[in-house]
Amino acid sequence: MKKIIIPIFSIMLGGCMNMTTEQPQLNINYPAAYVVNGESSTLSVINLNTNEVTDLIQLTDNSGTQMSGMNMGAFLSYPHHIYLNPAKTQISIAAPGMDLSAGHSINTAGMTGKVAVLDANKGTNVKVFDSIGMNHNAIYTPDGAEIWTSQMDEAGKILVYDANTYALKTKISVGKEPAEITFSNDGNTAFVANGMDNTVTAINPNTKIIVGTIPVGLNPVGAWTGSDNRMYVDNEDGQSVSIIDVKTLKVVETIALGFMPGYVAYQGDMKEMWVTDPMAGKVHWWTKDTSGKMIHAGAFATAGGSHAIAFKDMTAYVTNQEAASVSVIDVMQHKVTKTISVGKKPNGIVIR
Repeated sequence: MKKIIIPIFSIMLGGCMNMTTEQPQLNINYPAAYVVNGESSTLSVINLNTNEVTDLIQLTDNSGTQMSGMNMGAFLSYPHHIYLNPAKTQISIAAPGMDLSAGHSINTAGMTGKVAVLDANKGTNVKVFDSIGMNHNAIYTPDGAEIWTSQMDEAGKILVYDANTYALKTKISVGKEPAEITFSNDGNTAFVANGMDNTVTAINPNTKIIVGTIPVGLNPVGAWTGSDNRMYVDNEDGQSVSIIDVKTLKVVETIALGFMPGYVAYQGDMKEMWVTDPMAGKVHWWTKDTSGKMIHAGAFATAGGSHAIAFKDMTAYVTNQEAASVSVIDVMQHKVTKTISVGKKPNGIVIR
């Protein structure tokens, strides 16, 4: 009897709901890169042992029926950046609800974003909740106790949520239209890029007190974490990178790029700064001279809309938003060794 009931139920369910919004349980028990496909509303899971996409997670807003083994609902609208909790058991994704691949000079008034928390092994929703206003990323604090997300309004705020109950604990007022929130490598300082203010706000994550406001270039998007106790700020409209010393909270160097940056990443083993050039589909890299200043060392092609960078030892992974792909790169040779097809408009990437 059981064999008859299950297919009949499946037919009935298929007739009343779009089955593409299913979120079946997976078993991601391998080293993986999770790639957010903004337009497809999916996560491509790349097995780092083979550099092949081995699983696909449908991102939903949990508005539909919940069943044993799967969650269903509407698609999560334009998921953006992705982070792991310190235990690497959960994933947080911000969904601003609009395409940011062409840049961040936008009017965010009246928009509402979401935060999705997923089980990193099963690929299923743990919690999806609305944020106040449009957001850019959702990141765990270094102790894993909180999730911080930005409220991209003119009266910008950081919204601090309990990572277990998902209750809003507090709001921190920062600059105008805050975008990415990041933490220093030692975890002692949070940094918020304020796009309309051309500043970066530094916050003590324990006391929630602002400890500095740092002028940078035009329209900063993120202060990206370096293992060298520095933060690397990509200034979209300024077409530059501002380097902040974490101890002094001052800009110690500004690098003119000559192109709009998509992302900045620091490779500690090579002591190189990598910057994506989305319009040209390239990655540029800089090395430090004897005085510690950055010197442009070269560039290599990836694919259209090159964006986020993630390092795994001496291999780099770059998302290409216009090409629906991820480039696998030999860090020492600065050479693409493989191109992996993923979903449409791949944006954020995180490695576990």
